[in-house]
Amino acid sequence: MDFSDKRYTCTPGTHKGSNVIWVVFAKNQELIAHLKAHTKARWSASQKKWYVADTRQHRELFHLPEEITGKAVLSRIHLVNLPEFKRFQEHLVLKGYSPNTIRTYSIEFAQLLYVLKANPVQELTPERLRSYFLYCHEKLNLSESEIHSRMNAVKLYFEQVLHRQKMFFDIPRPKKKQLLPKMLTKAEIKKIIAAVENPKHCLILKVCYGMGLRVSELVALKLIVELNLR
Repeated sequence: MDFSDKRYTCTPGTHKGSNVIWVVFAKNQELIAHLKAHTKARWSASQKKWYVADTRQHRELFHLPEEITGKAVLSRIHLVNLPEFKRFQEHLVLKGYSPNTIRTYSIEFAQLLYVLKANPVQELTPERLRSYFLYCHEKLNLSESEIHSRMNAVKLYFEQVLHRQKMFFDIPRPKKKQLLPKMLTKAEIKKIIAAVENPKHCLILKVCYGMGLRVSELVALKLIVELNLR
């Protein structure tokens, strides 16, 4: 069994600001063991699926095409839309975005251009855009965060490059999942307190944890000394 097995679905994406490859499959201990034996896969509690770093080795392992950056991007975009893609990247550079943000936005915008093929991107209507994002939901099975990232890139192109402010009025965004904060165990709290050498700082941590104070409440505490003059 290898990763060409149809029980695995592998798609590039982003997670916590990093480029990853999502590995989706029905819960199966054999498939999990196989994945762990060949990769350093990690489980995303927020997305409820496995992922690995997006590297050339992993793309070869999962039978994915080479990473869509640089010349690989340009080779897959139709000549009709190539000037708009370059115009989009130039706008990102002039706006002073970081290289990582430029790369992420470029990849997300390029995904739309691949689907359009020879259809000019600047001629898209709001209804066509709505259909495209439905395709991302229903056919590509992108997560909420991936949909948001793709919508941000496409929205930036239409609103900031083409100055069309009404393109996204009727396109709803997916609701973000509400996640509970991760709770530290008692053992982890003890390790944190034990690692603090300064007695004052140690006391501050104990008071904060013991009373369940917010940081703003903690810094507002004042020492009041009552003198008994009787």
